[in-house]
Amino acid sequence: MTDTMTKPARVAMNGVDVPTFVATLGAVDSQREIARFTFRANSEWLAGTHSRVAFKDFYGACAECEHKQTYTIEGDHPEVLCGTGNAPTPAELLLGALSACLTAGIGNIASMRQVELESVECTVEGDIDLNGILGLDPQVRNGFQAVRVTVAIKGNADDETLEKIVRQSVARSAVFDVMTNGVPVAVAAKVG
Repeated sequence: MTDTMTKPARVAMNGVDVPTFVATLGAVDSQREIARFTFRANSEWLAGTHSRVAFKDFYGACAECEHKQTYTIEGDHPEVLCGTGNAPTPAELLLGALSACLTAGIGNIASMRQVELESVECTVEGDIDLNGILGLDPQVRNGFQAVRVTVAIKGNADDETLEKIVRQSVARSAVFDVMTNGVPVAVAAKVG
């Protein structure tokens, strides 16, 4: 007779329902088309460089879905860039999206590995030369020239394990992927 060792069942951790996450992975693995999502953002101009973006619904898991409520964010330029400073710039919102995506991934991955997190802080900085956006130098790109991310993470695991969690979050981040690999973007103008 041999004794078999069984791993303890994964439990909810760090605010992540791990058993449901595992079941979701199994469901997607057996029916891959439910993994196709279309997210939407609808913005409206308020005044000057100030706008409001609403996130109401999306397509996912083979159906149209609605958020629990319509979420909104605003974008603006600071006064030094001819805005009113009523909200972060769109470029800052992009940095925020990267930070939020990496942080969410860390939460999920740590939970799946049953690592209890104490804290995660993600700082993202982006360098931009406005000579491109302002049309003053056609040799300067309009977007960021460099982006730096620093993740401070503490948890009940050794440093190597925590580092691997951060690296896996980067490897699985949709926003990181878009920012580093690009994506085709089509723009249509409906006038009148």
